[in-house]
Amino acid sequence: QVQLVESGGGLVQPGGSLRLSCVASGSIFSIQDMGWYRQTPGKERDLVATIARSETADYAASVKGRFTISRDNAKNTVYLQMNVLEPEDTAVYYCNMDVSTAYYSLTSIYWGQGTQVTVST
Repeated sequence: QVQLVESGGGLVQPGGSLRLSCVASGSIFSIQDMGWYRQTPGKERDLVATIARSETADYAASVKGRFTISRDNAKNTVYLQMNVLEPEDTAVYYCNMDVSTAYYSLTSIYWGQGTQVTVST
């Protein structure tokens, strides 16, 4: 009973920037870890960045220094600010959240539907 919706993808030139957003809705008690993953055709889905409730963030080596993950707990939202984009960043980007639906419950992982990011001249 939880839905995640990404937005903000599109076409951008190399060196440009995009900001992705992902909003969770439904029966949400709390959200622990949030993250972003990306996938290209024929390849596995790879971790881009994660952010804990403590706001501790981790990044894949390929995006470190260029991407910034952040969260707004009041809005059940995670963001990914992407700067100095490269053609190699082209992929479908998926958000991921570890959600608890009750105070006593363990968390479950939810995925968004994905948003396309294309970096090209």
